[in-house]
Amino acid sequence: MRRVIFNQKGGVGKSTITCNLAAISAAEGKRTLVIDLDIQGNSTHYLLGHKVTDADATLARFFRDTLSLNLFGKNPSNPLSAIIHETPFANLYVIPSHPELEPLQSRLETRYKIYKLREAIDELSQFDRIYMDTPPVLNFYSRAALIAARHCLIPFDCDAFSREALYKLLEAITEIKLDHNPGLDIEGIIVNQYQSRANLPQRLVDELIAEGQPVLQTKISPSIKVRESHSESKPLIHFAPDHKLTEEYKALHQELQDKQPA
Repeated sequence: MRRVIFNQKGGVGKSTITCNLAAISAAEGKRTLVIDLDIQGNSTHYLLGHKVTDADATLARFFRDTLSLNLFGKNPSNPLSAIIHETPFANLYVIPSHPELEPLQSRLETRYKIYKLREAIDELSQFDRIYMDTPPVLNFYSRAALIAARHCLIPFDCDAFSREALYKLLEAITEIKLDHNPGLDIEGIIVNQYQSRANLPQRLVDELIAEGQPVLQTKISPSIKVRESHSESKPLIHFAPDHKLTEEYKALHQELQDKQPA
């Protein structure tokens, strides 16, 4: 299973959703990998407790090496394997991001290396599930992730501007599906920061459902526990296993599992 979490709008909870779903997957005994493609490195910090300063130990090395004729070296092997880091949590691994990804981007686009991530992930047979966190913009790295993924989740916070951006986002994903990745499934829209007693969020969600948009049933509530878990670098399943928000993430994980073919 390969899942990308993507939205062109910042601050919608991509990294939080990525890491918490991945942590639940790992806690259930599945070997799970998070690939952090956002130069901010929030998923990296959330899972490791720090950002990785050595670019050679991060995704920057992989993409830098795709520009070299000697990508695999003398002993051919998967180039992602050398940059996978164990997290403090059983079965959970991360490929860190790095700021060096930013200056590499224009060269990667010019050399048309957009399929290299998918080719490398194809060989990572040791993982049951792979989650990809993306930058909040449709750039080279988010496109590469959408091409490499089989499922796409879209975080959505309930305001009118987010709704307008959502339509453009769905169009962009559909275009990538048609041109580059016909197997890509828009798995669902995750309603995040949902205030059930407020009128606007309920109205926006109802309108999206009425339009036939793939809104997932499970909604994620706002809570200070998220920031606290960020501060402690512990996903909620480990930081507050009995909290209401953790239960919502577990329900979301189960809903996604139920959508998968048997």
